[in-house]
Amino acid sequence: IESYELLINKKIVDKELNYKPYPFLLANTLEKKILENPISDFQFEWKWDGIRIQLIKRQGNLSIWTRGEELVNESFPELVEKLSNIKDDFVLDGELLVWDFLQEVPMNFSLLQKRINRKTPSKSIQNKYPVSFIAYDLLELQGFDKRQIKLEKRRIELENYFIKWQNETKENLHDIFKISQLQYPNSWMDVERIKNNSRKNRTEGLIIKNKSSIYSSGRKKGLWWKYKVDPMQLDAVLIYAKSGSGRRAGLYTDYSFALWKGNELIKFANAYSGLTNIEIKELDKWIRKNTLEKFGPVRSVKPEM
Repeated sequence: IESYELLINKKIVDKELNYKPYPFLLANTLEKKILENPISDFQFEWKWDGIRIQLIKRQGNLSIWTRGEELVNESFPELVEKLSNIKDDFVLDGELLVWDFLQEVPMNFSLLQKRINRKTPSKSIQNKYPVSFIAYDLLELQGFDKRQIKLEKRRIELENYFIKWQNETKENLHDIFKISQLQYPNSWMDVERIKNNSRKNRTEGLIIKNKSSIYSSGRKKGLWWKYKVDPMQLDAVLIYAKSGSGRRAGLYTDYSFALWKGNELIKFANAYSGLTNIEIKELDKWIRKNTLEKFGPVRSVKPEM
């Protein structure tokens, strides 16, 4: 009987579920046919370059779960402390970032890694790499599962409760707890313009969401899409090559690149992916023919490629 009631009752009552996250809904790469639909069918948000998390508060206990189902409360004690003061229970889907509060933009992702790799960050580390949680979906409220409700309605409820929580709590949540800002393009050409300006906000592009979508699990088609800004490109010079491992152990697959500064080459980057198998084999032949010196598995090559 208890199992049957749990299945038909949308309210979470099973104690074993108190701290578990829901399966995450993932975005697909944008399909061109989406551009044939009315723009009013969709919701547009920035695609943040942070850690996707679910922030869960059930029966007064707050937990922070990553997409890989890792509990990271100890790495972000200030987030646990401040958001625990919200009276309501909830499950929020969103992004965790290290935030520059002066410029109101996220900081580099590498700085976020400095936080998540520390289980007991000191106050100085918390101040040096302050975090902010940006909520963009409401999955559960007061124990009731909201995932089957259309996104458009979930968003309205999220906005209303966000204001309520900001007003009710004595803690200043403005810095550490934000809500994802919606973008309102007038046309698909406008979407392209907004996407191309995303680097000004230190974002990766846009997330496009069907307003009628439920919060499903996994990478379901027809719900959410990621529309990333084109990668930046430059011309560089190959100066070192290193042999690969596994199936590519007999080929040179790891490369070091440099840029010219006057008559001097300055190394600036390594790359381990991006070429097809055919391209790797062609480059491997060139590397062997143009080797200057060997250092174990590494070769220096003529600065001509």
